[in-house]
Amino acid sequence: MNQTLQLIHRRRSVRSYEDTPIDRETVDAIISAAMRAPTAGNLMLYSILEIEDQALKKNLAQSCDNQPFIARAPLVIVFLADYQRWIDAFFASDVPSYCEAEGKRMRLPAEGDLLLACCDALIAAQTAVMAAESLGIGSCYVGDILEHYEYHKKLLELPRYAFPITLLCFGYPTPAARERTLTSRFPQACVHFKNSYRRLEDAELLDMLESRRRGRHLRSTANVGQQTYVRKFSAPFTVEMTRSVRQAIQAWTTDRRESKTSEP
Repeated sequence: MNQTLQLIHRRRSVRSYEDTPIDRETVDAIISAAMRAPTAGNLMLYSILEIEDQALKKNLAQSCDNQPFIARAPLVIVFLADYQRWIDAFFASDVPSYCEAEGKRMRLPAEGDLLLACCDALIAAQTAVMAAESLGIGSCYVGDILEHYEYHKKLLELPRYAFPITLLCFGYPTPAARERTLTSRFPQACVHFKNSYRRLEDAELLDMLESRRRGRHLRSTANVGQQTYVRKFSAPFTVEMTRSVRQAIQAWTTDRRESKTSEP
């Protein structure tokens, strides 16, 4: 196995960091690597929001499902799915006049554009993760930034077409974090298909879930499937996430004519 594959296979989420700060040169190297990530049409439909203010980190630690390690992370970055920069560039380039001359209605971002921007942002985020890993810096994705859309929009001063798709924490892992056992993954046969999708049989699904049972306390549920439904799929944070994303999509896709200087 080559060094790149070793890097990928040993990577784990790290939530415990040493007090050692990440120097500016290293942070810039991580961000520079992220900016070399594949991007749709070379549009770079993302922005990288580095959170330096400690009070802001603490606010995010609370709003992102009360996770104190966010406030302790030496480096916190929010990756934004961002079409605002292009919309502003279109107005700066007088695209409305061009569309009017062509007898066309100027198009604004819609659902497909949001998903494409989310893909761009997440590819950049994962590139940053692997760059950091190569430098001995651990990381942890925080999906809870998807919750409380209205609050995060105001907190981070986000315009209409900028959506926080993920938050990443970075830091040098503590010795205990370095030695933590890797989490399991589903068997490849449950994930990897050829040419067409294959729905798994009940027996295959139960075997798949059983592979995740080791060390789990099922509490009031009978199996891993029920536990996952209760703790993840139907949990209050997931319900809030769905509500929040629905609001974000509505704000993104409502067809309001605006100029670059309009209120987002």
